[in-house]
Amino acid sequence: FQKQKRQYITGTKVRRVNADNLAKILIPVPTPEEQSRIVSILDNFDAITNSITKGLPREIELRQKQYEYYRDLLLSFPKSHSDEAA
Repeated sequence: FQKQKRQYITGTKVRRVNADNLAKILIPVPTPEEQSRIVSILDNFDAITNSITKGLPREIELRQKQYEYYRDLLLSFPKSHSDEAA
């Protein structure tokens, strides 16, 4: 679109494209199959991000596991020799 538009731009400070020239620009449209695939992806994304039963509980579960992993890692450090002397 931008490449096509460049040839019809007039003006230097305020760039314009008149309506007749704008009508000459071809806008690519994906095939119906590709449109369906895109819609499916967006619907799934919408469901995951807006659903209380899918997205949020899964995210909470993952953060809890992450927290437990790092907590256990911090608490399981071997004692150094300088700690034992103190």
